Amino acid sequence: RLGISWIKDELEDLSLKHLNRDVYDQIKGIVALKKKDRENFLQRIQEAILSETKNLGIDVVVNARAKHFYSIYQKMRKRNKGPEELYDLFGIRILCDTVDDCYTMLGTVHHLWKPIEGRFKDYIAMPKANGYQSLHTTVMSFDGKLLEIQIRTKEMHQIAEFGVASHWLYKKGTTSEIIKPEDLSIVNRLKNWNSLDMSTFLDDIKQELLKDSIFVFTPQGKVIELPAGSTPIDFAYHIHSAIGDHCAGAKADGNIIPLTAELKNTQVVEILTTQNAHPHVNWLRAVKTAKARSKIRAWLQQNDETLIIEKNIVARKKGPTPPVSSPTPPSQTAQTGPATGQKFENAIQTVIQNQNLPKGILQVRVEDERNMMIRFAQCCKPVTGDPIIGYVSRGRGIIVHRSTCKNIHFIPDFEERKIEVEWEKTNSQLIKRFKIEARKANDLFSAIEGAVRKHQGHLLEGRIEETSQEHFTGFFTLQIERREDLKQVIKSLKSVPSVLHIQVIS
Repeated sequence: RLGISWIKDELEDLSLKHLNRDVYDQIKGIVALKKKDRENFLQRIQEAILSETKNLGIDVVVNARAKHFYSIYQKMRKRNKGPEELYDLFGIRILCDTVDDCYTMLGTVHHLWKPIEGRFKDYIAMPKANGYQSLHTTVMSFDGKLLEIQIRTKEMHQIAEFGVASHWLYKKGTTSEIIKPEDLSIVNRLKNWNSLDMSTFLDDIKQELLKDSIFVFTPQGKVIELPAGSTPIDFAYHIHSAIGDHCAGAKADGNIIPLTAELKNTQVVEILTTQNAHPHVNWLRAVKTAKARSKIRAWLQQNDETLIIEKNIVARKKGPTPPVSSPTPPSQTAQTGPATGQKFENAIQTVIQNQNLPKGILQVRVEDERNMMIRFAQCCKPVTGDPIIGYVSRGRGIIVHRSTCKNIHFIPDFEERKIEVEWEKTNSQLIKRFKIEARKANDLFSAIEGAVRKHQGHLLEGRIEETSQEHFTGFFTLQIERREDLKQVIKSLKSVPSVLHIQVIS
């Protein structure tokens, strides 16, 4: 996307040179030795292609592209062959004026030489996530030699070579006319990364690089690349932060799915929004992308003053209480320790100082021992269900002890630093399914989602079946805490004008 793949190629070749010099020198020697043979072979290929295009009246540019050494090394390992046994040490690139010409040339190439089954890829119809477009095919060419051929327009080639910058280098017009929205998102992402502190930047980069990808579609057919395990929330924030902030539900291939469901390859995903919907702190557990996590945190920090969000800890302030004695001086809290622990401690100290809240103002939910900033005391080793208490250590995050642990009495400043903690509650909520018969209405889903949310429920899934041109039947599953709340949800749904009948199934 940035047009710097040449840096990757150069670094890979240099890495091979220094890590496996013998193989590097072997490849270099074979490439140099076969140079004359390659030139003669390429001339035959070019003449054959240009002869056909002359008959078709198509103007194309045919050139060779030498494969870099590391790419050849990968082929050697994959095929278990030496470099002297590889014929496809280079490829052919055909540049056309139009997309139609690209497909015409594909047919021409396959007419000239037999295509290899399973080696054709259409990145024009389905571009890569970075915007790359081209037709790739491998054919059995002269003398039985395999030949890789790429076919693309000249504009596609400039984008492949220069990335985002190609829009400024090779087009004229205003910035809004030149740059594509998907390119602008990359530029903005770089700007956002540039503004992050080093620790957060590295975390985001690692999450972006160390990920497997899935590819899903918008209803308009646009391909969206997301990390494996991503949810509709990640998808919504990828499209636009405003859509993410107001997403109320989602459909995958026409079926309603939970916002926290994992998306699957090739699904067509549609986000349903309402103005009353907003991010929930629990979304932080579900999302996979750094962008979604960052936007959710930003919204919560701006709109929920009772939350302190730092790394994997969500601490919530309790209600107003009498003033507190002076907090521990900053000089005593600034001892060395992991930057994240120190930052979280400073955040808590800031709240204590600014809000004049008493000791024990924070309430933290302990989800499990993998939470990087919540540590379990080794002296008493609390387990799930034990009565527990925590305190904010200097530079090591929150330390959790059993409430009966004798050692807490020997911790300096324990009374000033202790916080209330509790185990994550097991899910005791009710799962209920209900059936709705209704007239078709554009705002029906919003009404259903709104009624469920109003009474602290969550819509898990839904399916809609069209029964006539004017009516449909919907089956929905919701999660709710109390039976009384379920009754209120049903009551609210019955008041929706388009709902004709509602029935709880199970």
